[in-house]
Amino acid sequence: MAALPQDKLDALETRFQYVEAALSGGAAPDEFVRLSKEHAELAPIVAPITAYKKALKDLADARELAASGDAEMREMAEAEIEELEERIEKLIGEIRILLLPKDEADEKSIILEIRGGTGGDEAALFAGDLFRMYERYAAHRGWKVTVMEESPGEVGGFKEIIANIAGKGVYARMKFESGVHRVQRVPETEGSGRIHTSAATVAVLPEVEDIDIEIKAEDIRIDTMRASGAGGQHVNTTDSAVRITHLPTGIIVTSALKSQHQNRAMAMQVLRARLYDQQREARDSARAEARSAQVGSGDRSERIRTYNFPQGRVTDHRINLTLYKLDKVMEGEALDEIIEALITEAQAAQLAAMEAGN
Repeated sequence: MAALPQDKLDALETRFQYVEAALSGGAAPDEFVRLSKEHAELAPIVAPITAYKKALKDLADARELAASGDAEMREMAEAEIEELEERIEKLIGEIRILLLPKDEADEKSIILEIRGGTGGDEAALFAGDLFRMYERYAAHRGWKVTVMEESPGEVGGFKEIIANIAGKGVYARMKFESGVHRVQRVPETEGSGRIHTSAATVAVLPEVEDIDIEIKAEDIRIDTMRASGAGGQHVNTTDSAVRITHLPTGIIVTSALKSQHQNRAMAMQVLRARLYDQQREARDSARAEARSAQVGSGDRSERIRTYNFPQGRVTDHRINLTLYKLDKVMEGEALDEIIEALITEAQAAQLAAMEAGN
């Protein structure tokens, strides 16, 4: 059996017991909120640790019984030993995953950015299809989607769309969606029935608060302008559109929703997310070991997935996974099958990297 760090298991159990005692001991309101959050984080890992320790004790008792010399008791004990060893092995695997370092952004909501790439009108239509896929997926998981900015395509879909997806643990599940998504299908405007290939780029940024990233007033320039575009429910005709330029990095964010005040808040939200993401990328690229433990490079120019409509299949190139249920993926129903496989692969890579470093 693989070894677990017993001192770490003991420390987690001790901390959990302390938190439970503090919560039941009448903590002050602010402290109660903080301890409740810690309790919720510790409970899922302490439960299997407790089960693991109990299984070890039961295994020791069963081995002692097997050595007692009584044939009938020995037979019963040996059957129990086999069952306990399987259970312990399973718990060890579960605990090792739970002990992996957590991404600080995993619990956050996200800013989702989708842009039509190569392929013109067809790319814009595909960008629209991807956005609807994520909308449906969010609905399945009980997340809230709010469109922040959109630039409609000439024949439908979007040249670009930016949305906030709010909920618990959104980034943990959506972060693997960043990259180039490619579609192969016959466009409705194609008379000869030829299959076209086009693409859209998806960026998933963890949503951040003021405390996560500081933006100095002197580092930004805010311009107001008349909203423009191909029309649509989120485009207006007043001088309320806002463009914010972050002078040190040259990042430009625009928002053209209902009011200038709302646009400024939305644009600052997107700017904070992009700056935070930029910092994370710089930090991760400086840590070669961390980057080697990721699924794919995380580079947004990397082609990560192909949606082949004539064959009804979706292929994720990072893990060589192909599903012949394109319709269910586009409905958001089967997207979890891909995401779960990506999470499992990422965890396996993390475990391998940790073991190589020991």
